[in-house]
Amino acid sequence: MRIQARAARHRATVLFSVALMAAPLASNLAAQPAGEHWVATWAASPQPRAGGPPRTIQSTGALKGNPPANAPARANAPAQITGFHNQTIRMTVPVSIAGTSVRVEFSNAYGTEALRIGGAHVALDVGTGVIDPKSDRELKFGGSASFSIPPGAVAISDPVELSVPKLSELAVSVYLPEEVSVLTMHNTGLHTTYITSDETLSIASLSAVPTSNSWYFLSSVDVLAPASDGLIVAFGDSITDGATSTNDANKSWPSQLAGRLLANPATSHLAIVNQGISGNRVLRDGTGTNALARFDRDVIAQPGVKWVMILEGINDIGQGARENASPDNALTVDDLIGGMNQLIGRAHMHGIKVIGCTLTPYKGAAYYSDKGEEMREAYNQWIRTGKAFDAVVDFDKATEDPADPKQIRPEYNIRDHLHPNDAGYKAMADAVNLAIFAPTVARTTAAKKR
Repeated sequence: MRIQARAARHRATVLFSVALMAAPLASNLAAQPAGEHWVATWAASPQPRAGGPPRTIQSTGALKGNPPANAPARANAPAQITGFHNQTIRMTVPVSIAGTSVRVEFSNAYGTEALRIGGAHVALDVGTGVIDPKSDRELKFGGSASFSIPPGAVAISDPVELSVPKLSELAVSVYLPEEVSVLTMHNTGLHTTYITSDETLSIASLSAVPTSNSWYFLSSVDVLAPASDGLIVAFGDSITDGATSTNDANKSWPSQLAGRLLANPATSHLAIVNQGISGNRVLRDGTGTNALARFDRDVIAQPGVKWVMILEGINDIGQGARENASPDNALTVDDLIGGMNQLIGRAHMHGIKVIGCTLTPYKGAAYYSDKGEEMREAYNQWIRTGKAFDAVVDFDKATEDPADPKQIRPEYNIRDHLHPNDAGYKAMADAVNLAIFAPTVARTTAAKKR
């Protein structure tokens, strides 16, 4: 697979997009100062709408198929909005680190036609669809307020000056003037999205309008930050996505870890973004493109990335080891380890350190099996002792029931014996030793103490 640097990818995408509109771009790109340090402060992995057409992912080839019918039920499932026409979408995104300027990325990764955007704004969110009017900024792309994104492409905005506090929330509003099908989205947004008729980009309050809990066409927000700032990418499935955490509360384990990172002087320079997809698998498509195919886009291409925390594999095991598993889903522990070694190797090629996260217990879940449990335990043992990772976080031990380590602790069980509740996600965030991310001397000292 061909790995593309994010900067080159964005330049090519915007050049192509704006060329379609016959708008000038070269002078705008040339005006951007060299040496700026941009870091992703929020991101959400694009995925196809369930039931959409065969999907493609930029630079990794075609991937076909629909989500498995026997996948575990997911809480907070959004209403399936299939399209927009002459509507404004206001989406709330929780940032991690602060910054003095922002730029916003939109994605048409799974679209089959050009995505026409009539305008977009970013502002500080003050809650329930309300923005701070003084912070409202119009976004432009190559100097143009409206733009078109070709199928499979992304477009990143010109930077705008905006003081973004750490752990705050931004509202990104986008106006879609023409009829468009929703084929690129992030299902489990866990934040209320407000949808209005007509163009309402600058209206301060959109509180009494239809809502959803998904993000549409929006894939990342970057901030201009000091050169010392860096990024951790949390990469995984529904447990990373925060599928069963409380809406509008930022209680997924990456969100709760963000609070710990920014409260600690030794790690307060580190952002964290959540690139989990509910139903995701390492080796095959699930509810979203498989981890091997999306790794370049969702991890390597993120600006400022220094670390990736990988919590993936339980859906591969659950689907592949269950009694009625189809031959297409069959796998061994060695298959899963082989896939993980691919991710580790690709990250290391780009100087990104990899943290292996053990799989949490799942006895009692819809796709639990004794064979699957044996695989989970063997896979976790490899994570702990295989020395393939730069560091290890033991989420399994943090969430297991002492009376039965095969199942999640009862007070963390939301209802399906697979996904934690807010308290369980907190236990996961608290299990991360922040010395992992501190300078080398501090990490060495912490290791000796253990």
